[in-house]
Amino acid sequence: MMPAETDPDAALMMRVKAGDLAAFAELADKYKQPIINLAYRMLRDASEAEDLAQAVFLQVYKSAARYHAASKFSTWLFTIARNLCLNEIRRRSRHPAESIDAPRTEGEGQAPQHEDHRTVSAPERLLQGELEQKIEEAIADLPEAQRTALLLCQQDELSYDDISEVLNCSLSATKSLIHRARETLKQRLKPYLRTGEWDDQ
Repeated sequence: MMPAETDPDAALMMRVKAGDLAAFAELADKYKQPIINLAYRMLRDASEAEDLAQAVFLQVYKSAARYHAASKFSTWLFTIARNLCLNEIRRRSRHPAESIDAPRTEGEGQAPQHEDHRTVSAPERLLQGELEQKIEEAIADLPEAQRTALLLCQQDELSYDDISEVLNCSLSATKSLIHRARETLKQRLKPYLRTGEWDDQ
């Protein structure tokens, strides 16, 4: 069976190909937040993540006429998103000054849920916030392929087969990337998870 017959999102994209703007809006509504989440965790910049998500959907719309439902829509979409993220990461490496001009504040781009300590009643909430930050830092330090594989693994839409297609590698290599990423995170986070408190407190 063609994916368009079994994948409702691919069927929607075929309608976009035929000029159906409502179908495009439906796909954008469904996938905008997952794409922003992926882009933010790859680029570590909230405004750039939003811009990149817009670029992804602009490319989806521009590519509609050439779209063929050869694979799941979500696989095709996340491949576009990953490629645009990698382009941005490469651009930053060529122009590092652009990335460091603005001072980065702690938790930049996230809701300031831990900034006003008067509203935090329980120490556990502070610890939870710090743990989340440590997890994000550990993920950000992973090699790109491991990081992307792990982040894609958190998308309900994507199976291991889909992730291997996005990463353009074998299924066994994909499973290995995800396993190594999880092992690295486990080792880095072990001190925090074991004690539940921080050395600097």
